Order: sequence, then C-alpha cells, then structure tokens
Amino acid sequence: MGQFGSKPKVPAHSVHFSSNEEGPPRYSSHHFNGSTVNGGDGLRIPPTIVVSNEESSTAERRGSRAELRRSSVYSTMDMVPQLEYYANSLPRQVIKTRPSLGILRRTSEVVDIGMDGASASDSGSLPAPDMENEESEGPKGKAPVRFGWIIGVMMRCMLNIWGVIMFLRLSWITSQAGVVLTCVIILMAVVVTSVTALSISAIATNGRVISGGAYFMISRTLGPEIGGPIGLVFAIANALACSLHTVGFSLVVRDLMHDFGAIMVDSINDVRIIGVVTVNILLMIVLAGMEWESKAQILFFIALMVSFANYLIGTVIPSNTEKQALGIFGYRGDIFVENLTPDWRGPDGNFFRMFAIFFPAATGIMSGVNICGDLKDPATAIPKGTLWAIFWTTFSYLVIAVTTGSCVVRDASGNISHILTGNNTDGCVGLACKLGWNFTACSQTRTCQYGLANNFNVLGQLSGVYYIILVGIFAATLSSALGFLVSAPKVFQCLCKDQIYPYIIFFGKGYGKNNEPYRAYVLCYIVATAVILVADLNAIAPIISNFFLCSYCLINFSCFHASITNSPGWRPSFHYYSKWVALFGAVISVVLMFLFTWWAALVTWCIIVFLLGYVNYNKPKVNWGSSMQAGTYNIALSSSVSLTGVEDHVKNFRPQCLVLTGPPNQRPALVDFVCTFTKHICLMICGDIILEQDVKTRPEDATDCLVKWLNKRKVRSFYTSLTADSLRAGAKQLLQASGLGKLKPNTLVLGFKTNWRDSAPESIEDYISTIYDTFDSNYGLCILRMVEGLDISDDLEFEVNQGFEADENVDNPDQQANEEETDEVAASPRLSADDMSDESSSDQMNTVFQSNQGKKTIDVYWIADDGGLTLLVPYLITRRKRWRRCKIRVFTVGDEQNMEKGRDEMMTLLKRFRLDVSEVIVMTDIEKRPHPKSLSRFVDSVAPFRLYDEQQEGVSVQELRQSTPWKISDKQFEAFKLKSERKVRLNEIIRKNSKQAALVLVSLPVPQSDCPSALYMAWMDTLTCGLHCPAVLIRGNQENVLTLYCQ
Repeated sequence: MGQFGSKPKVPAHSVHFSSNEEGPPRYSSHHFNGSTVNGGDGLRIPPTIVVSNEESSTAERRGSRAELRRSSVYSTMDMVPQLEYYANSLPRQVIKTRPSLGILRRTSEVVDIGMDGASASDSGSLPAPDMENEESEGPKGKAPVRFGWIIGVMMRCMLNIWGVIMFLRLSWITSQAGVVLTCVIILMAVVVTSVTALSISAIATNGRVISGGAYFMISRTLGPEIGGPIGLVFAIANALACSLHTVGFSLVVRDLMHDFGAIMVDSINDVRIIGVVTVNILLMIVLAGMEWESKAQILFFIALMVSFANYLIGTVIPSNTEKQALGIFGYRGDIFVENLTPDWRGPDGNFFRMFAIFFPAATGIMSGVNICGDLKDPATAIPKGTLWAIFWTTFSYLVIAVTTGSCVVRDASGNISHILTGNNTDGCVGLACKLGWNFTACSQTRTCQYGLANNFNVLGQLSGVYYIILVGIFAATLSSALGFLVSAPKVFQCLCKDQIYPYIIFFGKGYGKNNEPYRAYVLCYIVATAVILVADLNAIAPIISNFFLCSYCLINFSCFHASITNSPGWRPSFHYYSKWVALFGAVISVVLMFLFTWWAALVTWCIIVFLLGYVNYNKPKVNWGSSMQAGTYNIALSSSVSLTGVEDHVKNFRPQCLVLTGPPNQRPALVDFVCTFTKHICLMICGDIILEQDVKTRPEDATDCLVKWLNKRKVRSFYTSLTADSLRAGAKQLLQASGLGKLKPNTLVLGFKTNWRDSAPESIEDYISTIYDTFDSNYGLCILRMVEGLDISDDLEFEVNQGFEADENVDNPDQQANEEETDEVAASPRLSADDMSDESSSDQMNTVFQSNQGKKTIDVYWIADDGGLTLLVPYLITRRKRWRRCKIRVFTVGDEQNMEKGRDEMMTLLKRFRLDVSEVIVMTDIEKRPHPKSLSRFVDSVAPFRLYDEQQEGVSVQELRQSTPWKISDKQFEAFKLKSERKVRLNEIIRKNSKQAALVLVSLPVPQSDCPSALYMAWMDTLTCGLHCPAVLIRGNQENVLTLYCQ
C-alpha cells in the first residue's frame, strides 16, 4: 500500500485523518501523520475523513451530526458499507449515493474538499434520510407519535379482538354449541388467526413496513394486481367492523335505557340513533389525533381489565334467590356436564353459523399492522405484540366459555315464584328441578327469557357488580369500533397514494405531523353510518367474517408465494413460519368463507376478481419487487431450460426475429412489420448497434426510454444494444450471441438501404457483408422497403450520425433533401439526451401496418423454394385483425405450355400446406427481355460502381479490384448480365400485377461469393423499386418450415 505522505497537499483546506475512537475526529492545521492510521499490530486502519467548515457556526447551521465518511482500505474514494446507501427504496427521500464505478476508475486517490465540506467523490451525495421517521414530511417540528409493541400492537390487538361478540354472543354460542364445540370454534378461529399472524410476522419483518397495513404487505409481496383488490376489500371490512361494534354498544345502551323506562322511538330506531351519535363521537376522537386515540385506548384497556376481574369474582360469589331465578347457580358439575353437548335452536342453530357469528371476535389481529407507520419498530413490534395478543384473548375466551357453561342453565324464567318448596318435583323436567327450581313451563314452550340460551347479557348478570360489566362492554365495543375506525382510513390512504384505482386519489391526502388521512376518516364514517342503520348484529357479523377471511387468505398466500419462489429478496427476520402452514391457512380461509355464507363468499371473490382484472388491464406503473415477478422469472427460467431438451420439429417452427432497428422509435414501420407476424407467437429482439463514436453521446437512460416506447406501442419484443466498430461487426455479434437456448433468433430483419447510390462504398460493403454473414449463420433474412423510407429521425429532429448518410427517395430525386433516410439497420442516427426524454419517446407515429387493410391482396412472388418461409410470413400476417380480410396471391415461375399443370401443382401443394391462398398465378413471360427504359435505368444505377477496366491505363484489373472490391468489373458485369436482366424483368411484372396490393413479398436471390456488393445491392433495389406499398425481400435458410404431415 502506498504511503499517504507522498500525496499532494489539498490547497483549499488541510485534512486530518484519524482513527482515534476516544473522541470525535477533527481538523488539524498540520499534515496528518501516517502513523495515526496504523493499529498497534502494524495493520493499517482505514482513515476517517472528517468534513466540516472551519467556522463552527456554519457547522452548527448544517446540523448537530457531523458528516463522517469512512473509506475502505482500497481507496479514499471507496466507502465502507453504510446504512444510508441502502435506503434508496424509501419513498420521497433525499439520500446518499455511493461513488459510481466510473468515479472510482477515473478519480485519483486525492480527495478534493470544497468550502462546503463535501468530498469530490461525494458530489452526487445527498443528505441521508432520517431512518427513524421515513414518513415525516413538511417542516421539522414536534416529532410524530411512535408506539412500542405493548401499547401500539398487543394492547391495540387485544382491544379489537375483545369486542361485542365476547360480551353479547359468546355465552349464547356456548348454549347452542355446548362447551366442547364452543372451545372447538374458538380454537379453529385461533388456528386461522395464529397462522395468519405468523405470515404477517414474516412479511412484516422482510423489510420495513411504512404504512398501509395488510394492503401494504400484500401489494408489496404479491404485486398491485392482488394487493389492490384486497386492500380495497380490507378497508371496507374494517369500516364494517367499526359499525358492528358500534351496533353492539348501541344494543347495550338501548337495553339499559329501556330498563329505566327511557324509550326514544322504538327498539330498532333507538339502536340507530344511539349508533349514529356514538360514531360521531368516535370520529371526533380520531380527528383529534393519534395521541388522543392512544390515550382513549389505554383507558378502555384498564376498564376491560377491571370488568374481567369483576366477572371472575362474580362467578365464585354464592348466588342469591334473584340470580337463581335467572338461571345462575355458581360452579356446579352437573350444570357443566349438561352444557357440554350442543342444543341447537332456531334458524341459526348449526355449527358453521355459530362459527360465522363468533369469528369477528378473532379479527382484531391486524390492528397493530394497520398502524405500522406509527410504530417505533414494526419489525419487532408486530410479531411480538400480535402473538401475545392472540394468546391472552384466546385464554380469556376459553375461560368465559367454561365458566358460563359451569354456572348457568340454558333456560330460566326469571320468576322467583317458580322456586320449589320441599321435595315435591312432580311434573318438573330439566336440570333446574334438582337445583330447586321449576322452569318446565317456559322451557318446553321455548318462552323463557333468561338463561344461557335466551339472554345475551349473561356475563353482566353473572358478574359481581352488574354496572362494572357494563363499563367493560362499553370499553370493549368502543375500543374495537375506535380501532377499526382508525385502521380503515390508514389502509385506504395507502391504497389511494399508490394510484391503482381512479377517482379515489382525493382521499389519500394526509395532514399534520402524523400524516392523518382526514378525508378517508370521513369516508369511513359515512360507510359505517350506513351499515349502523341495519341495526342487526347477527346479519352484519357473517358478512364481515367473509371480508376478513378473504384478507387472511391473501396474507397467507402472500407468505406462501414469497417463500415458494425462492426469491433472494425474501429474507424475513422472523423465522418461525412455514410456507406449507401458510398455504394451509389460505385454503382453510377460503373453505370457511363458503361454509359460513356461500353467497357472501361468492360476491366477495367476484369483486376481487373484477378488481384484479381491472388492475391487470391497466397495468399501473409500479415496481415493488413482488413475489409475482419472482414467480414469473422462475417460470420463464424453468420453461427456457426445459426447452433445451426438446428437439426442433417443423410443426413448431416459428420465425424468431432479430430486427436491426437501431433505436426502435426511429423506425416504427420496421418494428410494426415484424410485430404483425410475431406478436404473442414468436420471439422478437430489437437490436441496436451503437458505433464507438456515439457511445459518449448516448443518454444513460436510453435503454429504459426505448423499452418504455416499445411497451407503450404494445410491441412484444426484447431490446438489446451493443457497441461495435462497424455495422457488420455488431450484426455478427448479435447473430452469434442473441437469444437463450431455444429462444434464439433464426431470422434477421433489416431495413432496405435506400441511399446506397450516394453512400460511401465502405457502407455498402458493410451492408452486403451483413447479408452474407446472415446466410453463413444459417439464418433466414427479411429486408423491408417502404416508399417513404423507414427512418423518421428527421421528423423527430434527432442528431444524425455522420458515419451513415441519409437515404433518398429513388423515385423522386427532387425531394431528396426532404426525404432523407439513414441506413435501415442497427448502426443508426443516435439520439441526444433531450430526444430520449419520456415526452419524446412517448410519441407514437402510426404506420401502414397499424391500419386496416380491407380487402386488398398480399402478393407473394415465390420465385425460389427456400423451405417455405416466404409463404409462412404472409400467412401469419393474415391472422392479425387488421390484415384478416386480405387475400393471398402466389406468383410462381412456369412456361406457357405447362401453365395449367404448373398452377394445379402449386394449388395442390398449398392445399396440403393448409394455407388459404385465393389465387395462384404462373408467370410465363419472365424470360422476356425487359423494356429498354427499365434496363437503361438499371445500367445507369450501377454505372458509378463499375471499374471500366478496359479504359484504365497502367493499372491492372487485379489491383483495382483489391483496392475497390465493391466495384463491378466489365467481366463481372457481362457474366451477370442475364441475371440482371431477369431482375429487371421481374420488377416490371411486379409493378404491373401488384399496383393495388397491400404488401408484396419477393424471394430474395442468394448472392454468390464472386458477386460484387454494388451489383447485388442494385439487384435488390431493382426488384423492389417503383412500388407504392411495402415490399419485403425474403429468403429462408433452405430448411423446411412447412410440412404436409401431422408428424
């Protein structure tokens, strides 16, 4: 390692490197001593660069925390790992950035420090975010309220789990199902919630959960397609749960009022009035802020604890005559045995109906998750608080089921006169007879008003002081209602901010230091008020159970899916979970949904499927690194690998195209042409060859912009770019390296070089050599020519690469200045940084391939048998909606004497290929001499590229050919004269027969090794010139791509 002392001085300020850990490093006016960075054992300790200003007041204004940058042993620019460098996934944060590879490579060991105390290597660094408060926005002031695991999670979950069902329905469920089945119901519900709690804990500890609760976890795990629907459903479920507990509170208040003879309207409307007033008061508490809400929850928790103690004390107090008349006799073994078995009564008398009514009492486990943004440490608080809350609430439910089943008989009249005197039990039926009471009359007629099966307020009557249990009921119902009233808007706010669904973004705005969703609070209040008007507890509970079970199903499935995909990003710090247990939780949740209320389950899933379809169709622009993306990758990887073991078969041949488009948005017609026959069925790769001189001017985000352009155009294509010295070198690399396994191109698609006459000879040689390399690589070849050209860089005002000249319109030289087109290949005009902006790349120009072609024809000049690619491509094009009505005509070569026979043979062949061809035309006059004017045009086009060796003096023909290999010698011109005339004649036939065609495909002649590049270029130009529709020169690789047989 080099000595520090050998480095040049820093002129602006002197720097002191120190590894002293006993005090904060500071500036020194002298040069640093190299020994200060050495440990006692001789090892060199990385220096800490202390960056500050000499004026202490300036440093104080910058903040209380000094800027420390610990460099690695490799370089003072190369930093050791820091937390701030990994916080770049947090939303709306200004963060530090580590030095890029470019900076590390081109910067020396000297660290230049400016007046502001920023290192040169840190020029791109920004202030680090406050890791304790990612959600804080706005000016700095009083810190937001943050809760620990006891108050923030455990107590909140316990308050939400304990609710109206426990006080008003659990004793009734015990009478219906019996103690045994009630315990089974409780434990079954706990199994679902416990498994879900484990999944919640795993997901919540796999990275920081900012806000949004269950929605945030599911959407960031499974993606917006599933997260969006379940977030909306879960928000509604929380709003409905708020109304459920408010109705429960209203029922108790109504009964209390009626006991004192206070009746406002009637029993139903009194519940509605009390419920609306209550939810208004709860809304005011919530709007006051999280501090007031948390204080209210603490008071509710204390009230509940006192109420439980009051209940347990009441069970051991000996019953007096009044309580015995109500069916309460204290702990007795015979009562417990009697209540062990079920006694189903009424329309709700079945196991799953009881389960459905009880299940909302277990749904508060998400309360801590729903306010995860207000927790100090969600990763620790959520698992710890949720699991402890489930344990204690389960224990309390079991205690209540056993104690009520041990102390209270099912039927009692409440009439003191029904006490038995003496030992006369004649005509008395039931367990109460043994206890000295005769409730036979009302029990047989089912008119008893008291007892475990008839009175919902058994817990209050069994407790020590009736009014204390009422306080507990009030605390349980109001705390649950308040908790759900807070949870629903928090979830909905996160959903709104993600902008997955339209028209709800308005409700996502937050206010104050805690980013409170006041607008969402009001919306939740409106929904809850509407449901409160139903005023029927038993009708609301099963619906809420379906919504919560659906949420639990998706949470468990999220955990399972994230685990099964084996994504490297799935690293939860909570390890006590199992993917198979999570899958079991998901399946059992769905089963219970349909067992509870099948029609509600069906409606719930229909809503979710509809919302999922909407999100999947709109494809929101979000990237959360979801397990769905990981699963897609796994499937793609597995399928690609499995394809390598599958042998190629002609029936499965697909034209997998490598398209040399350059930047695809400069040649939309070329992209659209290939897309017409590859979309959804074939591989398409857009290749962009970047010349060395264009690398520095290429924007860094060019690839992302071009991929976005392809996606917006709905083109199913990959995009790949590479740097090369020339077009041919780049194309050769793409031909050799593009693709993966069986997903490898077999057809190269080029744009026609329209400006070949005015191009540099080397560029023509490069272009033709690329065609030679294509055939040498056993690829098929397509060359597209458009009348107006392919390149639209002039329209988009792109900078033109001077290495490749602009094209001209061969049919109208006067318009050359306005219709210049560059080489229609990958070595293309480069884009400037401004042109690569999203606004520019989002412009979508329509081409002929995006237009409806009506009943035009696609003319195929199948001159040479190439294996069938010339026929397969037009067939695939006609499968597209815009080309479906076009008719395919096939032109083939034949002699006049056997014209009919040749047509019949071709028709038979095409029928066996199962190709729908409307007409076969045999060209019998192709061997005629072309028109002199046409031939003269061809001769004039190649004249600048001829050697005219008989006119050269003092220079051998061999030397001329070596120095200008693209030129045509007189001998070569004569040798290929007949072939040239055939091309000219074929062009005349094409122009005559295909005036109204929508597309023309012509078999491309295969160049011989001794054919000059300029002559071959002239042949291609001659074959396709003068057409007013797109023309394609196409050639297969001489291997069959069509078959007559089924095997």
